[in-house]
Amino acid sequence: MPARKAAPAAGVDPTRSRFRQIREQLQQVDYFLKGTVLKRMMKCGQPTCACHRDASRRHGPYFEWTYKLQGKTVSVKLSPQAAPLYQAATKQHRQLKVVLARMERLSRTALARLARQADTID
Repeated sequence: MPARKAAPAAGVDPTRSRFRQIREQLQQVDYFLKGTVLKRMMKCGQPTCACHRDASRRHGPYFEWTYKLQGKTVSVKLSPQAAPLYQAATKQHRQLKVVLARMERLSRTALARLARQADTID
């Protein structure tokens, strides 16, 4: 027989406590950036270079951070040393979006319940 979750104690709002737990995750967020870090291997401008004949002999890696600004794609060249920092920042941005989406879902649930309670009081 499947285990049942215990009913919440009177006066304890499970949504509010879950919201607080998720809000605490925001304190763990470090520097963040929207966008993507790309690693590229390029062909050069010399038609006789081996990079034109063999994809495994292309030049690079070259790193770029790309993001949208006012509907336009912006690309910033990165050094090999800076690329991991920017990669971590873009990962932080994705995690931040997940946390905010969870908080919004919980807020929607809590506000709907509060609105129902307010309607029954009136």
